[in-house]
Parts: sequence; structure tokens; C-alpha cells
Amino acid sequence: MYWIMIFILAGFLVLLLLARRQEATPETPSLLKPFYKVSMYLYKKISSRFTGIFASVQVEKDLLRLHPGEAGECVKTEYYVKKTAVFLAIIFVGALFGAAARFSSQGAVILDANGELMRGNYREGARKIDLKAEYGQQQMHFQVDVEPILLSGAEVDALFADFLDKLPGCILGDNESLDKVVCDLKLTKNYENFPIDVQWESSKPGTLSSTGQLYTVEKREEVILGLQMRYGKYNLTEEIKVTLLPPDISEEEQLYQEMEEMLQRSQEESMEQETWRLPAEWHGEGIRWSQSVEDNSILLWGVSVVTAFTIFLLSDRDLHQQLEKRKKSLKREYPAIVHKLALFVGAGMTIRGAFQKLAGDYEADCRKGGSQISAYEEVLYTCRELRSGVSEGASYEHFGKRTELQEYIRLSTLLAQNLKKGNSTLLERLREEADKAAEERLQQSKKLGEEAGTKLLVPMVLMLAVVMAMIMIPALSNM
Repeated sequence: MYWIMIFILAGFLVLLLLARRQEATPETPSLLKPFYKVSMYLYKKISSRFTGIFASVQVEKDLLRLHPGEAGECVKTEYYVKKTAVFLAIIFVGALFGAAARFSSQGAVILDANGELMRGNYREGARKIDLKAEYGQQQMHFQVDVEPILLSGAEVDALFADFLDKLPGCILGDNESLDKVVCDLKLTKNYENFPIDVQWESSKPGTLSSTGQLYTVEKREEVILGLQMRYGKYNLTEEIKVTLLPPDISEEEQLYQEMEEMLQRSQEESMEQETWRLPAEWHGEGIRWSQSVEDNSILLWGVSVVTAFTIFLLSDRDLHQQLEKRKKSLKREYPAIVHKLALFVGAGMTIRGAFQKLAGDYEADCRKGGSQISAYEEVLYTCRELRSGVSEGASYEHFGKRTELQEYIRLSTLLAQNLKKGNSTLLERLREEADKAAEERLQQSKKLGEEAGTKLLVPMVLMLAVVMAMIMIPALSNM
């Protein structure tokens, strides 16, 4: 994982050096500015050589609709540069997290090159680690507890009684009961939640060792396990009877069991030492030990790459969703705009003056902290066209075409015809259009209300089921 992070970091530093002259937009977040510069550099280089990569007709259409009046190439460049910057940032952050996970996993390694395991103190407790043994042509994995340096303590005698009561369940392992022991028992020095040192002694160590290792059993045998419990100055000796049954184990399982027994003996012999040297050979053949740790660095890096590509590819869909939201906003504001136009024209204003009044009120509201509204942005853009010298008729036609909605196209046609033919019934037509728009909005509101009521059926049914269960369960339990 480190080499991946080094490669990504080196590549990013090189790109950042090459892109040092690029400028980020003022609204770009500070943390994203380095990626923005690199993204701008890559966009210019790639788009100049491979023109088809950043060319989507639908995306360009959506961008022009969302940003009317702005230079299409600038809007397109800003969109792709931002999207690529987010993509690079996710890759970079994912690599950082992957490296951190790698570093964290390596921090859990306590096995050194000499085959020695470092013990902790009593506050840290036992540490469970995974070991891999390469013995000849075989590889075996073991999970062992590295016990802390043995220290003394104090406890009350009642603890022993509680421990003895729960001990059978603690030592069973994979066996059904102590009367049917077919595999190893968990005869360890310590047990979870009990600060007690236990020493085991088997009446038949050749069949069942003091560590719980079960050797070959040819017939039913009974074994007495003696245990001495110790905590500080308190000591108690007890006996437990277990019944052994012959299991069916393979040669490989037998080899595993014997090597596990060797590990247990090795640890017992080094309990008073700060390090535990693992056996270097067995039956005359060397053993190569290595510690297995959970390393999720590659997974994190892979997830970051998938996430980055997913966000990069889904950005176009989000752009289309923004366009749909814009259309809904335009429809929602249409009745108010037509009503205001009718009001202003009825007060004696010209159509041009009414548009300028709408735009001026909207700009004043924005300066006070009001939010942007797509419909009034279109009105404002129309006023700017008028001020730049575009004819009124053409400006009103552009107004309808930019929205791509039937209502606005109808309104723009009405306004353009008034200029060409001098329609004296303009005010009446505007009022009719305002009434029609209000009626359409009312119908749309009713439709949305019906859809909302349908969507609420599922949670209402679930709530009814919960209420019925709360009523029926106590009633049935008392029968």
C-alpha cells in the first residue's frame, strides 16, 4: 500500500508543479484549490489532444440552459474542471486513508525479525495475534494469546466460587459437554472477565495434556483435571472429571495439534521473560514465522477509486436533475409573473417597462439576501438583452425559447405579436393568461396532493400494523 501512496503523492506533486500557473476561481474551497489547479492543467492538455473525451451534446445543452447568457465554452470548462477536481480529491484522500490503515495494521505487529514477541504490561492484558508458520512445504496459521508480564493482585474469596460455577462452560471449547470430549478443551492460564491465574494438571497427560490438548484416544477414558486457582495470596485447589471419546482426525489435523501444543509449551516457559522467542525448528526442520494482521488498505483505496469514478460518471445525471428542478421552478413562478405583468400594464406601463420593473424588484431583493429564482433570472437576462440593443420582439422570443416551456413560449408570442400588430386587447389577453395560469397551478397542486396521499398509504399501513401488534400481543399473552 505504501508504494501506491508514494506513486499517487509523487504524481500529484509533479502535476501540481506543472499546474502552478493555473488559477482557481474565488469560490473554490481552499482544500480543493490544489486539485482544481491540477484539474485545469489536465483538462487543457487532454482536451487539446483528445477532443472527444470532454464532449457531450446533452451536457452542453443542459449547461447552457442552466447558465443562460454565459459563454458556453467557459461554462463547460468550469463544469468539467470542478468534476475532475472532486475526482482527484477523492482518489488522494482514499490513498491517505489507505496508507493510514496500512500504518495502523503494521503498528499491531509485535513479532520482530528474531522471532521474538514483545509482551505488554498487565494493564494492556493479553494480546491476540495471528501467526503463520512455514514448515517445509506447508503453511499453517495459528491464533495465540500473548500474555502480559505476570504481576500479582488482590481479590476476595467469593470470586473463586463464581469462577468454579462458570468454569465448565469456559473450558468446553467445541465439545457438547464434559461427558463427551472429542476435541481440545480450553485449559488456559486466564479466562475472560476473571483476574485469576489457573494451573492445570491432568491425571493422564499422555491423553489429555494440561493445556487441553487432546491426543489420540482409542477408547472411552475418564480423566481427572486438577486446577489450582491463584490470585495474589489466595489459593484454591479443585478437581473436574471429564470423559474422553475417540475422535476422527486427519494426519494434517494431528500435525496442527502437535505444533499448537509446542507453541503453548514455549509460551509457558517464557512467561517470566519480556519476550517470547518462538521455536525456530521442529523435528529437525526450520520454521519461518510471520504475523498475520488485518490490512484493509487496498480495500480502502479500491473503494475510493470506485467512489471517485461513480461520482464522476453520475455528475452528468445530477446536472440533468438540476435542469428538471429549474423547469419546475419556472412553472411555479409563471402565474406570479403573468399576474404582475398584467398589473403593471394595467397601471399604464409598457411591456418593456414592466419587464424592467420585475427585474429591478428582483435585483433589489437579491441584494437584501434573497435567493435566486430561475424565472426572474430569465426576466433579468431579457432586460440585459434589451439594454444591449437587441430588439424587443427578438428579446421576448428569446425569453420563451430559453425556458423551453409551453407557457413561457405562449407568453413571449403574445408579447411579440403585440409589438408587430399593435394588439389593443393585450391587457385583456394578459389577464386571461393570468387566470389560466392560476387555474393550471391549482390543478397541479391538487395532483401533487393526491400523489402525496398515495405515498403516505404505506407508512400509514405500517403504523396501523404496529398499533394492532401493541394491542393484540398483550391480549393474547393474558389468554
